[in-house]
Order: sequence, then structure tokens, then C-alpha cells
Amino acid sequence: MKEVQRVMATLAFKSSTECATYKVLFEPKQWELLVDLFKQEFCRLYGMTVEPLLNIYLQAGLSALKTPYCYEDDCSKEDPLSQESFRKLAMPLPYSKQHHSKLVCYITKELMDTENPPLVLPNGYVYSTKALEEMAKKNDGKITCPRSGLVCNYTDLVKAYIS
Repeated sequence: MKEVQRVMATLAFKSSTECATYKVLFEPKQWELLVDLFKQEFCRLYGMTVEPLLNIYLQAGLSALKTPYCYEDDCSKEDPLSQESFRKLAMPLPYSKQHHSKLVCYITKELMDTENPPLVLPNGYVYSTKALEEMAKKNDGKITCPRSGLVCNYTDLVKAYIS
């Protein structure tokens, strides 16, 4: 309330006043402060962000792609961060937290990789190609999911790509 009363008192003073209490309120930097306050209140009122959403989405995407490997000379040309312009944009952003993980087949307990790629059943479960091919050979092309009991044809399976 005191601040409102102080600001309302400026209506009684000229901008050239010598009274220090009110002279501060007429300084040019006060307009910048007022503009910032207006923008913040406008964004809060209408549920908008102060920073444009395009910037936020771009930063999130670049941060998700950014790894230390992106800045090495032998970085893949398919990596967007191999381009200098993207590298400059991503420079102040943190690295993504990517841990090396391995996919192991539930049936054979073998590693799934490019030699033994994962296949996805219609119910969403994933098993190795080797395990499902063996099962299909033994059951005339039929696959039975060991976890859910779903029966489907080997032709219904979809290859999963690991990146």
C-alpha cells in the first residue's frame, strides 16, 4: 500500500522535481522496470512464458542431443550437432544424460545388437531375432510370448531400431 501511495503522489509532482523521494520515480530506468513488470504480469495473467516457446523447445531438443562425442572430429555427419551453427546454439546448454545400456533377450539371455536385432511382438514385448526365429521354426511360424501367452505369426513382428 505504501508503494502505491508513493507512486500515486507522483501525480502531484513534476518530472523535474528536486524531492529525492519522488525524483527517483521519474528516472528513465523506472520505465524499463515498469515495462518488465507489465510483461511479467501479462504473461502470468494469460499463462504465457516470458521466453518464447520456440526458444524453450529448441533448447530442450539441442540439450537432449548434446553429448561430449558431438564435439569430436570423428562425429557422425548425421548428428545435427556436427554442424557448427548448431554447436554454437548448444554451447551454453548442459549435456544430455545418456548412459550406455544393453538390451538382453528375455528368452536367450543374449545381447541384442546389430547381429541379433530386437523384434517387437504386437503386444509390445521385445525379444531377440535369434530366439524368435528358433521358436517360429519349431511351431510352424507361430510365436508364443513367454510373458503374456499371446500367439502370433512370425510375419507380424516388427524390427526395432536401436540408436
